Amino acid sequence: MSKLQASIGLINPKSPTNVGGVLRAAGCYDAKQVFFTGNRYLNAQKFHTDTKNVVQRIPLTATDNLASIKPQGAKVVVIELIEGATPLPEFTHPENALYVFGPEDGSVPKDVLKWCDEVVYIPTIGCMNLAATCNVVLYDRLAKLGGIQSSDETIISSRDTNNKMKWQKSFR
Repeated sequence: MSKLQASIGLINPKSPTNVGGVLRAAGCYDAKQVFFTGNRYLNAQKFHTDTKNVVQRIPLTATDNLASIKPQGAKVVVIELIEGATPLPEFTHPENALYVFGPEDGSVPKDVLKWCDEVVYIPTIGCMNLAATCNVVLYDRLAKLGGIQSSDETIISSRDTNNKMKWQKSFR
């Protein structure tokens, strides 16, 4: 079993599309669980945007308090555009982490910042949406820590069933 353990905490997400995108990212980048606070997602979940049905293998759990569900031994890493935060390219990911993402239309509350271990931001021009941010952070984590083999076998097991393409220099 891998020593790498990543969990995701979402603060009052409003968009079922973004939660579906977060679930897909969790599946692609080996996150173990996704937690969320607030009621906005519950009110909109009927739109079912988890197109790969990741929720069947990665739990999506409502909670009143992300601090109470922090996995044992995990470092809490808040992802937010906050002055003084560490840029993602310079960040060293912990092996066991709970990544906390704020709402699409607000910021991570100060009371959450009091119990987090790190605050990281993604240097961009403008801000990304929740699902895009989660994808970038989880990809960066696996790229830096390993955990996914770079091989044709990985491509074959990851791609859509309608994709059977092979790259050949003769395509040029």
